[in-house]
Amino acid sequence: MRITLAQINPVIGDFTGNLSRMETAIEKAVADNADLIVFPELIPSGYPPKDALERKDFLHRYAKADSALLQRSENCPELAILYGTIEETQAETGKPLYNTARLIQNGTILFRQYKTLLPTYDVFDEDRYFQSATAPQLFTLNGVKLGISICEDAWNATEVKAAHRYDLDPVARLGQLGAQLFINISASPFALGKEETRIRLARAHAKRHGIPFILVNQVGANDELISDGRSLAVDSKGELRVLFPAFQTHVETVDTTDFPPIFKYNPAPAESAAYEALTLGIQDYIEKCGFKSVVLGLSGGVDSALTCCLAANALGPDNVHAVYMPSPFSANASGEDAEALARNLGVHFSIIPINEIFKTYHSMMQPHFQGLPENEAEENFQARIRGNLLMGLSNKFGHLCLASGNKSELSVGYCTLYGDMSGGLSVIGDVPKTLVYRICDFINRDKEIIPQRILTRAPSAELKPDQTDQDTLPPYDILDAILDRYLEKGLPAEAIIEEGFESEIVHWIIKTVRRNEYKRNQAAPSLKITGKAFGSGRRIPIAARWT
Repeated sequence: MRITLAQINPVIGDFTGNLSRMETAIEKAVADNADLIVFPELIPSGYPPKDALERKDFLHRYAKADSALLQRSENCPELAILYGTIEETQAETGKPLYNTARLIQNGTILFRQYKTLLPTYDVFDEDRYFQSATAPQLFTLNGVKLGISICEDAWNATEVKAAHRYDLDPVARLGQLGAQLFINISASPFALGKEETRIRLARAHAKRHGIPFILVNQVGANDELISDGRSLAVDSKGELRVLFPAFQTHVETVDTTDFPPIFKYNPAPAESAAYEALTLGIQDYIEKCGFKSVVLGLSGGVDSALTCCLAANALGPDNVHAVYMPSPFSANASGEDAEALARNLGVHFSIIPINEIFKTYHSMMQPHFQGLPENEAEENFQARIRGNLLMGLSNKFGHLCLASGNKSELSVGYCTLYGDMSGGLSVIGDVPKTLVYRICDFINRDKEIIPQRILTRAPSAELKPDQTDQDTLPPYDILDAILDRYLEKGLPAEAIIEEGFESEIVHWIIKTVRRNEYKRNQAAPSLKITGKAFGSGRRIPIAARWT
């Protein structure tokens, strides 16, 4: 069977645009004499549509899109089209919708398979909207028995460590029913290392049942979630035969009776994968939200340097406006390095000194602070002045303001509300500080783009004389290691201490993470690249007390 795998990038709710993207892929499938074209999960709306699924107008537009596709299929009667959509359950109890894989051809619905396993953990909330299928079924197309599943349905294999275990393995059930070809339609978000797990998963299903496995995944970023694509085909022996490129639209036809040679897969290093993911994340967020350009503060430090590099790569340097805003505590080296980076990237660069505004803040607040020693309240004037200036430029020129704080700092609240946290998108809010440096080294792999001094100077917020991050925080390698165990792996303090970390440091970090939940609740959305990011996938109460 000749099957076209359509890895496309939808915009949430853009039914007209998404149908146009599907049309382009269908035209290629027809030109390739394909028997079947396969699209990702919920593709007419894009994934995840979230609470738009509770709006009648949204559901009406979904129905119109389905009708348009059905009508379009009459113009290519030899081509079957498999795509993800929604269907109403028509039941008086339970959820009102099914997450559906629908197979159509020549104006007729041939088959529908409802999603069986509904992920309701981390960033997923499908049980909020959908009713689960009772059992998977087969459909025979052109003499081939298809075992069709939807995303999570394939993630209950014992060969991989899944985020959640279910009582049913839909793919195994399809194999028992006599499937000759597995097809999974997905909208699987990216996280570092997940690509390898997804490939291992597909290979495990194919090898265990002796049945080829095809997976078509959505690509593109929607809000904080980035889907990497990486659609694939595995033969009946579990050998990887096709692997689509990551982070880009790709449509290609595969002949299951004559697979290409075995694909030699080498996973990309974390810094390279993160760089590509974040670039796509910025690109799609800007375009899909209707912006054309960005503004950010360029401090001469490593975090804003990385953010600026990513923005320039995603949008082109002419759409990036970097602003250096020195205060009385800014080192000369910071300004020199910020300007050198902007020059190397070719982005717009301007300087707005904040000394006089800072003095005015001090003068105005002095009667109210009288008799009290100076502390972070006065220090944070600088961060908040900068945030206000950047938002002023954003308002005046229509730039999206980018926040550039990293995950390590956001974890322990080493950031200023309404200051350096200001912005519409937090680009590296899910990037630990140690990974920040690795991505910067990756950017400089061929030539120096980020001035070396930025990478070797001690990190500093420069809010007071001779300040460094390590005056307040543990060394970043230790901080990140403990945060990884606490946030990603969910380990309690005792287990982390047993691994050899100092008890006092572990308890301080965990206490500080909890104490700063309120800040993260007000942060701009962070592009997700780790297994557990701050945002929709981590729901921790603010007004809470536990030990």
